Amino acid sequence: MKTSQQRNKRPVIRCSSVLLMGAGVVILSGCAAVGPDYHPPQPVMPQSWYGRDISTTATTQASAPDASTTPATVMTSQVAELGQWWKNFNDPVLDELIQRSAEGNLDLLVAQSRIRQARAQRSVAGAGLGPGASADGSYRRSGTAHTSGDLYQVGLDATWELDIFGGVRRGIEAADANWLASIENRRDVLVTLMAEVALNYVQLRGLQQELVIAQDNLSTQLQTADLTRRLLGGGLASTLDVANANAQVASIQSQIPTLKTSLRQTIYNLSVLLGREPAALVDELTPVGAIPGTPPVVPVGLPSDLLRRRADIRMAEARIHAATAQIGVATADLFPRFSLTGSFGYQSNQLGSLLNSGNNIWSIGPGASWNIFSSGKIQSNIELQKAMQEESMLSYQKTVLTALQEVENVLVAYEQEQQRYQALAVAVEENQKAVNIAMQLYQQGLTPFLDVLTAQRSLYASQDALVRSAQTITTNLISLYKALGGGWEQEPVPTTQPVQPATDADDDAP
Repeated sequence: MKTSQQRNKRPVIRCSSVLLMGAGVVILSGCAAVGPDYHPPQPVMPQSWYGRDISTTATTQASAPDASTTPATVMTSQVAELGQWWKNFNDPVLDELIQRSAEGNLDLLVAQSRIRQARAQRSVAGAGLGPGASADGSYRRSGTAHTSGDLYQVGLDATWELDIFGGVRRGIEAADANWLASIENRRDVLVTLMAEVALNYVQLRGLQQELVIAQDNLSTQLQTADLTRRLLGGGLASTLDVANANAQVASIQSQIPTLKTSLRQTIYNLSVLLGREPAALVDELTPVGAIPGTPPVVPVGLPSDLLRRRADIRMAEARIHAATAQIGVATADLFPRFSLTGSFGYQSNQLGSLLNSGNNIWSIGPGASWNIFSSGKIQSNIELQKAMQEESMLSYQKTVLTALQEVENVLVAYEQEQQRYQALAVAVEENQKAVNIAMQLYQQGLTPFLDVLTAQRSLYASQDALVRSAQTITTNLISLYKALGGGWEQEPVPTTQPVQPATDADDDAP
């Protein structure tokens, strides 16, 4: 007959065996995870921008039609520092608007919320590597026709599913990649926001300059109409001349309300971009300001720089990583699952003696489950994840091509618009001369009034076109900064370790 000491050793021996078995399983769980490992894409990029192998010189716009111009050089050999590109315009009002938009824009706040969501999802995925425990208690009363009794039970159950084939680790890898994608999404929203604020601001200043020209032209036309009426009284002009002069006045007057409408709507757009009510910036932005001039040097770097600088490309790359990891998650379902389970508790038919040492119950041991037949569900899920990875890779390629196209489009537009501006500046100068000559000849009765009207219309049209060209040059440069991915600060991002942003909004605020 075995002694009580020998009987007490048996559970310890069994428990030790189970623990050794579990330790072996834990060691096995450190093996490589199933599914393909992620390798960053290596797209073939052009060596240089088409037609921009050497620096080219063009001419920037001026804020007023008669202002002098200065050379602007697009440099492809210099590394572009674009974190705060808007400061190159040296416009304090623009700087403040962009700063305020980064603090209050609702789309940006939504993107920051998505970072927090992705971080929480990562924590959910990471919890799968650890054990879980739950406490429970129950009371049951049962019996037969002749007897009945109570049963009280309390206990603690623990389960640890061991990640032998790496399904959980692949899930964490996918969550890390999605977390990174959410950070890059916020950066992309930030880049777009900065560009939209700047574009609307330049449009506002351009409309203000157009309104100034229209009002000046209206004043000139009123003077011309008054002169024509006085000449009519002296027999030096006809009623047709007076009618033409009055018609020109009315024509200019009809354009002013349209400009004022567009101007006010642009202020409303800026207010909403800052997360404010539409009329919040009316008093602040109504005073007339100049169109921001372009900087003397515009470095654009090399095409390969886009891969690290553009947030949408980085986001597309992170989504490839997440899709690749999901293949491993699906593949892990082909293999068995192993777990360690244990429980400890008390059971008694008397509530008062429930916690006595003689009423304790326990169990511990490994477990396994294997879905050996699922009518092709697991394999189909693997194929689904592979197809989704292929889609993400194609989306990445399209994103890269689109980025290259955007830069090339803006480069050619920026260069050609500066040449157009030069021609328009000459046109304004010559049209002004034509107006002066026509007016002198008309006053002397040596030319018909139609010549005066024609010259004035040409001058007004060229002045308006010059202001629009000035606005277009600046907006083209803003579009270039946006296409190059400017608008967020670069910081190192781990390539093999989980992404760990420092804050909810990371470090991208300007």
